[in-house]
Amino acid sequence: MPKKPKAELTPAPLRREPITTTLKQNFMPYAMSVIISRAIPEIDGFKPSHRKLLYTMYKMGLLTGARTKSANVVGQTMRLNPHGDSAIYETMVRLARGNESLLHPFVDSKGNFGKVFSRDMAYAASRYTEVKLDAICHELFADIESDTVDFTDNYDNTMREPVLLPTAFPNVLVSANQGIAVGMASQMCGFNLSEVCKTTVAYMKDPGCDLLETLPAPDFSTGGELLYSQNEMRSLYETGRGSFRVRARWRHDPKAGVIEIYEIPYSTTVEAVIDAVGKLMKEGKLRDVADMRDETDLSGLKLTVDLKRGADPERVMKLLFQKTTLMDSFSCNFNILIAGTPRVLPVRGVLEEWCAWRRDCVRRRCFFQAGKLKEKLHLLYALQKVLLDIDRAIRVIRETEEEAEVVPNLMIAFGIDEVQASFIADIRLRNINKQYILKRVEEVSALEGELAELENTLQTPSKIDRIIIDELKAIEKKYGKPRKTLLIYDHAEEPAADEAEDYPVHVFLSREGYIKKITPLSLRMSGEQKYKEGDAPFLQWEGTNRGEVLVFTNRYQCYKARLHDFDDSKASVLGDYLPAKLGMDEGETVVFACLPGADYAGHLLFFFENGRAARVEMSSYQTLSNRRKLTGAYSDKSPLVTALVLREDMEMAVFTSDKRCVIFHTAALEPKSSRGTQGVGVVSPKRGQRVAGARAAAESGILNPARFRVRSLPAVGAAVRPEDIGEEQLSL
Repeated sequence: MPKKPKAELTPAPLRREPITTTLKQNFMPYAMSVIISRAIPEIDGFKPSHRKLLYTMYKMGLLTGARTKSANVVGQTMRLNPHGDSAIYETMVRLARGNESLLHPFVDSKGNFGKVFSRDMAYAASRYTEVKLDAICHELFADIESDTVDFTDNYDNTMREPVLLPTAFPNVLVSANQGIAVGMASQMCGFNLSEVCKTTVAYMKDPGCDLLETLPAPDFSTGGELLYSQNEMRSLYETGRGSFRVRARWRHDPKAGVIEIYEIPYSTTVEAVIDAVGKLMKEGKLRDVADMRDETDLSGLKLTVDLKRGADPERVMKLLFQKTTLMDSFSCNFNILIAGTPRVLPVRGVLEEWCAWRRDCVRRRCFFQAGKLKEKLHLLYALQKVLLDIDRAIRVIRETEEEAEVVPNLMIAFGIDEVQASFIADIRLRNINKQYILKRVEEVSALEGELAELENTLQTPSKIDRIIIDELKAIEKKYGKPRKTLLIYDHAEEPAADEAEDYPVHVFLSREGYIKKITPLSLRMSGEQKYKEGDAPFLQWEGTNRGEVLVFTNRYQCYKARLHDFDDSKASVLGDYLPAKLGMDEGETVVFACLPGADYAGHLLFFFENGRAARVEMSSYQTLSNRRKLTGAYSDKSPLVTALVLREDMEMAVFTSDKRCVIFHTAALEPKSSRGTQGVGVVSPKRGQRVAGARAAAESGILNPARFRVRSLPAVGAAVRPEDIGEEQLSL
């Protein structure tokens, strides 16, 4: 049978829609979810993941009970937090006491939870560790059953969870928090609990108080030293954004010859510090350090730095502060969700929002307690009526034929409502005695007094404030701790420590780009300079070990390096190969080099084959940053013939390929600040000829320079005859 032809597949037409529609329908819901439900903390100081975990532990009875396996908590938390177990466990790790991330951890942990100051110290799996809620969590959940906060359904509507936790202290300022959302981020630094409580009390008494008096600066769980600047702190407090510097704390053991670093900034890790120190030692920038190792143990963090004999520990630490993260900046961004809206608040604004929210919590608690008292009084009022004729109540119950009619008959007999009648009917037979009933009735006056006090509190804002203040003072007394981060007030800016010793050196550069740095003593003791076969000396200078060298290449680029980056060598070695040492591009070669001096004074003269000369200010090559490579170092319009450093004006002799010479004074050249300037014409080479070289007239070997001097530039120049240079043959 003939095969049926295959049906051609027609591609479905592409669905097109405006990008604005895609963003609105897909991206915006995701962005809002990340901002509102994931990354930004709320006024209680928690993100949703923190809140769900702690509430789950509270419902598991871990506030007062014994510890349980972390895996058990993680599994239970999935009922509220539909994420993987690893994400939930990582949240628990950060809240745990063992991790030391928080000044006041919320999870009392047992087992290995890693350390916040270590990048590589991994925490144990959840099946090995145990947890319970820390004692401070009593201040989070004490009022949660008193209708102080709203509850909402979880993701599958099977249980309820709190929208916020009724924290009795400004946890949003006490607990450090970091989150990256979509288009925004939050970076909350921690403050000392005692100082926060005192500041909140002072603010509630006087909203215009100076916050710096009671809340001088942030505090971190890793300690360290905060370089205090009142202007920086005031700016941070007033804007909600800012940064400050924190450095490590250390001590010197002269007997062992070591430095012990026992506290580091919150924003770094011991591994990052050790890696940075190792790199500096490899580059030869830490000559006084023999070794660095991590000796952290159960007693706490300790980094040990072995010093070489005669090393100054103050100088070594000053260098480590400058070159490593042992001194680091901590940036703050107080971005908080207020009623579902992210807002960057100053510290005073955070206190204002927290106080308003806490007042509402206390007001709701008082209202809830008043409602409970009213319900109890309502029942006791019915008991009072029964007390007047208890025999009648018994008779009504005994004479009622059906159980369902007991409550209605009591309602009719005593004029009470259904709730009261049910209460009377449920009294046990043994409690129908005069003593029991009189005790219950005596409670009425006490409960009425409590109710009156609660209703008075609800009507008096100052009494609500007094309740909050008393609670804050009690929390400060019970959980307050001394500051961990030391404040350093006297820390005048010191000049940067130069890690290199300063001593005179002689520098030699060969034509193929090999450089040697030799000390005067070594130079006097050495013999003839050694060069690679086919190589020859090119330039040499006298300078200091801390000086800089500028290296110009055939690709119109300038590389900057410090002489102390090169090892001291001897005349008998080839030296360092500059293209490799400076990381030059493939095929790039050295055409000129010079020592600019500390002040970059003077000028550079560039002579090109087309007869032009450029006078560029040396300061044009000076940079504020540590840039190692400058592009456009000189003009690329014509090949470079000669370059030299001009410290003061003098006469220059320029030679062409057809053995002609022009002598002119450099004062005729106007200095330029642009490195890429083409300069001005000084020589007019004949057709097919070019500039062959240039040098100072005094060093050119010309015997009668007056014959070659010109009045105006450019000039063709005069031919060089044998008698003009005597017996010495000119070599370019």
